[in-house]
Amino acid sequence: GFVAKPETLPDGTVNLMVWKCVIPGKEGTDWEGGYFPLTVHFSENYPDHPPICKFPAGFFHVNVYDPGAVCLSILGDAWNPSITVPQILVCIQDLLDNPNPISRAQRFIYHLYAKNMPEYKKRVRQQAKRYPSLV
Repeated sequence: GFVAKPETLPDGTVNLMVWKCVIPGKEGTDWEGGYFPLTVHFSENYPDHPPICKFPAGFFHVNVYDPGAVCLSILGDAWNPSITVPQILVCIQDLLDNPNPISRAQRFIYHLYAKNMPEYKKRVRQQAKRYPSLV
């Protein structure tokens, strides 16, 4: 269910600096059934610096900023040039159902996660329905 491929530009050329990815929600979680689009932006300094990974703006998750950037240690201080794109995608998939409340990116979502888990889970399931499989 994972997808990771370089962006194809309108003229048919391939942009290796931007990858279009899809992360499936894990079975047995509230994320199940969702296929979440993620864009991975590589800089000229890659692999010495981590890529920037972004979900669509407004993505509902404790560790995703409102503009969509993912807050994850391996994409920051814990970056290692040996980390591969598949490893990044699997780590982000794991983060979906196992958010890090210490590294919260959105206060409101964190508040729901910490104080109203039934509502948090309901919103996660609603989001999963907004991103169904394209196949």
